[in-house]
Formats: sequence, C-alpha cells, structure tokens
Amino acid sequence: MTEINSLATLLFDYPNAQMGHSYIIKANCFEWMARIPENSLHGIVTDPPYGVKEYEESQIEKRANGTGGIWRIPPSFDGANRAPLPRFTALNGKERSTLSHFFTEWARLAVRVLRPGGHILIASNSFLAQSVFCALADGGLEFRGQMIRIVRTLRGGNRPKNAEEEFPSVSSMLRGGYEPWGIFRKPLSPRMTVAECLREFQTGGLRRMPNGTPFSDVIQSERTPIREREIAKHPSLKPQSLLRQLVYIVLPLGQGIIADPFMGSGSTVAAAEAVQISCIGIERYAEYYELAKQAIPRLAALALPVIKPQDRLRL
Repeated sequence: MTEINSLATLLFDYPNAQMGHSYIIKANCFEWMARIPENSLHGIVTDPPYGVKEYEESQIEKRANGTGGIWRIPPSFDGANRAPLPRFTALNGKERSTLSHFFTEWARLAVRVLRPGGHILIASNSFLAQSVFCALADGGLEFRGQMIRIVRTLRGGNRPKNAEEEFPSVSSMLRGGYEPWGIFRKPLSPRMTVAECLREFQTGGLRRMPNGTPFSDVIQSERTPIREREIAKHPSLKPQSLLRQLVYIVLPLGQGIIADPFMGSGSTVAAAEAVQISCIGIERYAEYYELAKQAIPRLAALALPVIKPQDRLRL
C-alpha cells in the first residue's frame, strides 16, 4: 500500500482535502489521535498553541479587534505594524496547570500513534519550554534534547507595562534571540537497538543531511519572510526554510508518514509537499483549515533551496 493510500485510511468521516502527497483534516487532534490505529505515524513536526487559551474564540476576537487579551498588540514602529504575539507571562497558576495537563495528555496520545522510535520535533519558547517539555516527558515521551533556532524575534525586551516613562532603563524580560524546539522520541521496544528499530519500523533516529553530516542542534534561521506571511496569515507562521529541513530529518530513512496535529495554516504540510514527503495536517478551526487549502500549494511552490529526493543518502 502506498503512503497516500495509507493516509486515506486515517481520514474517517472528518472534512478533508488532498494536497498532493498529503491530506488535511478539520478535526480536534485529541479526538483524531484517539481514533487512528496504534503505530500509524513515523514522526510529528508541530508548533502547538502554547498558551492553550490564545486560540480560544474569545481571544482570537480580541486579537482581531486590537484589544489584546492574551495577545500583546505591539505599537507601530517606523511606519510598520508589528504582528501580535501571545503574552505567555499573562498565564496564571491555574492556566499553567491546565497547560501542563494539556501536553501530558497529548503526549500519551502521541505515544500511542507513533511507531516505536518515532520522533517529535515541537516548537516552543524560552518562557514555557521547561514546563511543556516536562509535561511531554510525564506523558511517556523520551526527551532527546533541544534544537536551538537562532532568530531575532520581537519577544521580550519590553519596559514595565503602563510605566514605560517612569522606568525607561528597565526591561521586564530579556529580548528574545532564539527559539527552542524540543526533540522527543517514542521509546523503543524493550531491548531493541536503534538498528533493529530502523529495520522493523523505519524509525529510531534522525536523518543526516545529504552530505552525510548530522543535523546540528543549533541553527541560524530567518524570521518568516513577508511573502510567506502574505500567503498564510497566521500569527505563529514558521518559515519554509526551517520547516523543509525539519520534515526532512524526522524520517531517518526518507520514508513514512508524518503529521502536524496543530496544523494552523498548513506550513508544515507545505514543507512536506516541497520535499515530497507524505504528511497529514489536523486543524480544528474552520478559518485556518480553509486558509490552509489555499496556502499549502502556494507555500510549497516557493523557490527555495530544498533537499530533493535524488540528494538523499544511500543507506
């Protein structure tokens, strides 16, 4: 059975659309992950809603109206309007507990649907990474380290709220200069070696680059280009130049099915399409699901340096 046919068996009765070698589904990923067969996926690459609440309908409405809520609405600068960012410092103790429970339960589902040795590459931020990574480990995933994406963001560096003029020399937090990605793995079967896992499940490790070097845990990265943000208007859009590398390395033998359970506007699916990998994207919000239908082909078609199938290592 081809990978696209395997993907088709995971659609159930959810609204869906085929996107080349991939599919997208409008569904709650918790429900979908509980329904699909065990050991269905070879890997996961995702950027989840870390505040949990920032994509609630009430918070999305506040962002659209420019009234804030969990979203910080930056002032214009040099004539440019900056994109809103979630204010994770606004989370209280109860909301942090909810966040931990959210990711522990999600990790348990991820352990169920991944093949033994399957990897998860999950975006985070410096403020919440510790809590979220601990929650994922509590759910049964192996913590395998972090990848540090060096990127100048607009997060942090703000003066005290409503007291900017009173304390002009003070920042409430450091200005962000990196983005941590958690590297997790579903545990291998008892007494199984990585080589045995690769032979049986096509998982267990991460793929080397075409020249034979291992992927680094520190990489330089650009901010998401304007042309990509114009195609996919999502507040957490990651650049194709980054995602195309991540979907490549998560399949150690260059074969299998990956998923993005928090698809958003479909940038991970687009990256998979660009490097001819089968991916399934899950999104519960109709607005972003419909946006993904239009954005994925356009993002995938962008001319960027990509890793082509003929460049893959001979194993």
